[in-house]
Amino acid sequence: MKKVNVAVLGATGAVGSEMVKILEERNFPVGELRLLASARSKGKLMKFHGEDVEVQEATHDSFSGMDIVLGAAQNALAQEMRPYINHAGAVFVDNSSAFRYDDHVPLVVPEINPDDVKNHRGIIANPNCSTIITMVAVNPLNALSPIETMIASTYQAASGAGAGGPIELMGEIEALQHDEAYEPKVFPYQLAYNVIPYIGSPSDDLYTTEEMKMQKEGRKIMHLPEMRCTCTCVRVPVVRSHSISVTVRTREKISVAEAREIISKAPGCRLFDELSDKIFPMPLLTSDQDLVYVGRIREDLTDDRGLTLFCCGDQIRKGAATNAVQIAELLL
Repeated sequence: MKKVNVAVLGATGAVGSEMVKILEERNFPVGELRLLASARSKGKLMKFHGEDVEVQEATHDSFSGMDIVLGAAQNALAQEMRPYINHAGAVFVDNSSAFRYDDHVPLVVPEINPDDVKNHRGIIANPNCSTIITMVAVNPLNALSPIETMIASTYQAASGAGAGGPIELMGEIEALQHDEAYEPKVFPYQLAYNVIPYIGSPSDDLYTTEEMKMQKEGRKIMHLPEMRCTCTCVRVPVVRSHSISVTVRTREKISVAEAREIISKAPGCRLFDELSDKIFPMPLLTSDQDLVYVGRIREDLTDDRGLTLFCCGDQIRKGAATNAVQIAELLL
């Protein structure tokens, strides 16, 4: 296979470093790997296939000769660098939320809407982590009958807030064990031994921006412009992997047996659902791998056309870095 030159923008962050790891794991045909970050990370060495690669400062001139740029930077930097990436002739696969709602930017989960990649104009957006995990779990049902509504509650790990999240969680636990004070900086309140029903910032109708992503992005990914979704996002004291409880209402009734059968065969899913044997998805089971575990599948007792399930997935991998690399693979 022809080798392509790849840059990772934000290479030293949690998602960026995972992108480098996954490019190696999946044997992506990298010619030159260019690692880009802020000035304070310039000169840092990162390993790729056993070799040291030096991190460079990201500037407007950093993208010459690149074919694909994987973005793991914040919105402002992604917006700043986009025209320079495209001017250099590279395709920008961006993990920020800056371009997800742009009608001219495909929003892609490869297991669901891979053909949308063909419509790119130099940029493809990577969806929100919880959205990816949830859509991989419920899209098999959508293939049987279109989803009309979704009610979701997310249980999002500390690492979803970046590398500082787990550090703060562990620091709080240690401080509490020694009866010491610990002022939270990453989260608005103490996360240890607590849950925080607030992620993102205030948005429409008393929802948060994080909660609205499930509807807005889900509609675009599954090509369901009329789908309605109510979502509550909760930060939980878990280090890694997000969990989602979701109830879907489909146009036609889907039985539990039909749901189990199609999910068991769906790409990106692992059916993990034997309640009598206490087999169900959990964050500890799903960390550091790329499948979305799906279980607790049962009828919704309030709606004859409803099904309820529970799913878990690694939000740093499938929810971010792996999905981006899979999009890059589609570009090949």
